[in-house]
Amino acid sequence: MSIPFKSQPKPLALAIVLASAGVFMATAQAQTTPASSQPTDGVTVQPAAALPGAALPKVVVTAQRRQEAAQDIGAAISVIGGEALKEKGVSTVNDLQHATPSLEIEPAFGSGQPQFRLRGIGFIDYTSNNSSSVGVSVDDVSFALPIQTQGVLFDVDRVEVLRGPQGTLYGRNTTGGTVNFITNRPTRELEAGISSEYGSYNAWTTEGFVSGSLADNLRGRLSFIRDDGGAWQKNRETGQSLGDKDKLAVRGQLEWDITDNFDAHLTLQHAYDKSESQGLRLFEDYNQPGRSIASDSNRRHTGWSLRPEFAAAAGVSGGAKPHVDNTNDTASLALNWHLDGNLVLTSISAYNELRRRELGDWDATSNADSDEYFDDRVSSFTQELRLGSDERQRLNWVSGLYYSQDRLNEKFNSDFTDRLNFMTRTSYVQKVKTMGAFGQVDYAITDRLKGIVGLRQEYEQRSLDNYFSGFIDGTQFNGSNVNPFPQHTSFSNNGTSGKVALEYQLSPASLIYASFSRGYKSGGYTAHNSGNVLALEAFKPEAVNAFEVGFKSDLTDSLRLNGALFYYGYHDQQVLSTVWSQQSSSLVGSFVNAPRSRIVGGELELLWQPIHGLEIQQYLGYKEGKYTDDFLAVNGTATVAAGGEVYNNYKGEQLSFPKLSYGGSIAYTWPVAEFDVRAETNFSYRDEYKQLLLLGPNYTLDPYWLVNANLTVSPRNGNWSAGVWARNLLDKEYDLTRNFFLPGTSVAAAGEPRSVGLRVSYNY
Repeated sequence: MSIPFKSQPKPLALAIVLASAGVFMATAQAQTTPASSQPTDGVTVQPAAALPGAALPKVVVTAQRRQEAAQDIGAAISVIGGEALKEKGVSTVNDLQHATPSLEIEPAFGSGQPQFRLRGIGFIDYTSNNSSSVGVSVDDVSFALPIQTQGVLFDVDRVEVLRGPQGTLYGRNTTGGTVNFITNRPTRELEAGISSEYGSYNAWTTEGFVSGSLADNLRGRLSFIRDDGGAWQKNRETGQSLGDKDKLAVRGQLEWDITDNFDAHLTLQHAYDKSESQGLRLFEDYNQPGRSIASDSNRRHTGWSLRPEFAAAAGVSGGAKPHVDNTNDTASLALNWHLDGNLVLTSISAYNELRRRELGDWDATSNADSDEYFDDRVSSFTQELRLGSDERQRLNWVSGLYYSQDRLNEKFNSDFTDRLNFMTRTSYVQKVKTMGAFGQVDYAITDRLKGIVGLRQEYEQRSLDNYFSGFIDGTQFNGSNVNPFPQHTSFSNNGTSGKVALEYQLSPASLIYASFSRGYKSGGYTAHNSGNVLALEAFKPEAVNAFEVGFKSDLTDSLRLNGALFYYGYHDQQVLSTVWSQQSSSLVGSFVNAPRSRIVGGELELLWQPIHGLEIQQYLGYKEGKYTDDFLAVNGTATVAAGGEVYNNYKGEQLSFPKLSYGGSIAYTWPVAEFDVRAETNFSYRDEYKQLLLLGPNYTLDPYWLVNANLTVSPRNGNWSAGVWARNLLDKEYDLTRNFFLPGTSVAAAGEPRSVGLRVSYNY
């Protein structure tokens, strides 16, 4: 960032930055993006402090399917710019949880399967077949399965996090909210850039792009990222390292103005990930017949093993470390036709193909206790048609039709030989077809008062074919040679959701709003390696009635404060419980519906620029929830002790999520000779909470703070920059999750230790 100051740096401001050692991102604002990242569609994220005396940045988003200032939208939206993502060390989707309030994204057993929660609404599953409660889209292309969202983030213009149901505006319906990734678009002028960083544990990341006109009315952009190294874990017994990355992603775009009112945007992306997986650590002693291992006091320690018989059954090489071998290919085509009468017709077609192969050791020991291998093939086609008003008027509207078809071939093997004396295989084919019609209208009742009404109708059909769950040698769980599972089972859901809202403009810089919206998420199947036919009974859809009030305000030219309060009435919440398997004498996960629950909470987001060059951002999120109706579910601990199912009534129990999230940043930019120097510290806090309430042991995930820091130097009016960074500056030891796969294996996915590094970049 280049800022032409005339005054000398303020010592007090600099002291604040250097002494705080922590305050990072959080508000609904995005930081400066370089010229090379500005999209050609006019959607820009303005600099936070471009000139002395400049007003607060105007952040333009497309969250409502049209270009609007985020401060003019009566909804809880957080926006993070592309450069801010880099400064804050957000390199994967999962890292976003430390940059915005009320969002948690956790790895399932440290694997590539993410688990999203937004305002406490989420879906926890280690298999790939069920949709998330939080929608994820890239350039308006939605991804149904959480595993499709994994990969590195690169060449991103901004990320928009929309809290609350969004079904009246988006193709795929969800109950928690939506996370939108908007990539940088092709530019008219020739631009190029490259950046590289090197950090602890021999980690390298290199990212680059080239963009510009290819012919009259035709523009192109090619971007890439390469990520390798970074092994920070060690096998407690052998000393082998674990965690080296091996990732590559390439994206090509073409943008063609076919006529004055008709344009096309084609995107092709290929990515592979051949990294070593994150290992798990023992946070309690491991005591099984013939083997005892003390818990890991060193969070860098882990353990794994691979029996030759399991390697042969899974089709991996003997002696392999836990790893992934994934490829992900996406093609999308967006067509925009600006019609007479101030209308725009948009078509978005997309196809995604994912191959996931992943070996994990979920007992974190050299025993063959809970070793897992996944082999998934996902193909997904989506088509969305939208028609709406093109420019802001008194009456604005958008309507759409949505269709998607998803196919998942999943096969996963489990090795329980040292505990249960068998290996298992689960395989199936799942097909999902979704159709939806949606629309939203807003009308300016007066110059200050606006009313909003939206409606959505959705139909989904889901089928499961050729389901098999049994011993790898062919013997079934029930002891016969006949597959006890139906070869075909299916169900369909119809769901209605909607929105009613009022927005009132108190002043040109202040807005208040109140809304009611209903979110809907379809049901699904528990496709675990259970060997239990009951686990294949479909669980029901869930719905959320969301009430929200909030405000957006620029209190002065240098101070912005936004806030929201919400109440969610949860109906048929989808939660992971258990059934008792007589064959394995253990608990088996199964999704059930909790009749009634509720979540209440709120968020505050602040941006303050008290003096030239100094920027302070803060966010605060608080939520709490509980089951409000009778809810009978298996008590895991009591069931194991009794050797049969024991039920508890969980009415009044707290829902499983952290109550408090807090974070922010302090950044100061000042001139030194012909250079600009930018210092930033940032932090995030996550509260403690109990995991696995319905599965047995109520593992408590401890609270933790994370502090990061950056120092960057760039020549004024120059095209390069260099900087140093530190992530987890205070070397905080913390766990992202605590879990078990079989009782007695208490494992945790540890957070990464402190890392430091150097970043250099050059833009043409």
